[in-house]
Amino acid sequence: MAKTVNLTTPLTEEMVSSLEVGDKVFLNGIVYTARDAAHKRLIDLLDAGKPLPFDVRGQVIYYVGPSPARPGRVIGAAGPTTSYRMDPYAPRLMEIGLKAMIGKGKRAPAVKEAMIRWKAVYLGATGGAGALISQAIKSAEVIAYEELGPEAIRRMVVENFPAVVINDTRGRDLYKEGINTYRIDD
Repeated sequence: MAKTVNLTTPLTEEMVSSLEVGDKVFLNGIVYTARDAAHKRLIDLLDAGKPLPFDVRGQVIYYVGPSPARPGRVIGAAGPTTSYRMDPYAPRLMEIGLKAMIGKGKRAPAVKEAMIRWKAVYLGATGGAGALISQAIKSAEVIAYEELGPEAIRRMVVENFPAVVINDTRGRDLYKEGINTYRIDD
């Protein structure tokens, strides 16, 4: 039975292991943003033996390229981007301690296997709800790759950021379970 869970970052293995597909999550604390161009740079740094611009251990990365903030706002619309573009990079980041990713869409088998091995979860945010989601973002600052514009890495403080557990640490997949639950066999 799905539950509602309030989580404060940084996340621990114990916290993410308690989550199950379908759980509603409200995140509080620090969340980092990064899309594919930033992910490639992070992996290039790891390959070169150099430090990352932030410590990924226990952290959450939100796959988003927010729009510019209107006057008086912290950030513009901040809806999720399609996650599969980060699939080539995600297992390596989980290996060094990343505990959650937020995006939309399905993940590759290798990413789901890495979530089981490294105890991490994939959270879904509602596509098309970027303006609504942005209300949960209380501050945002670029910490790396400013030249990437919307795809720069940001450090955000969030309050009650809404998401749903799509893939848990046991290999379950909400997309597959949802299809099986509501399938009508003729």
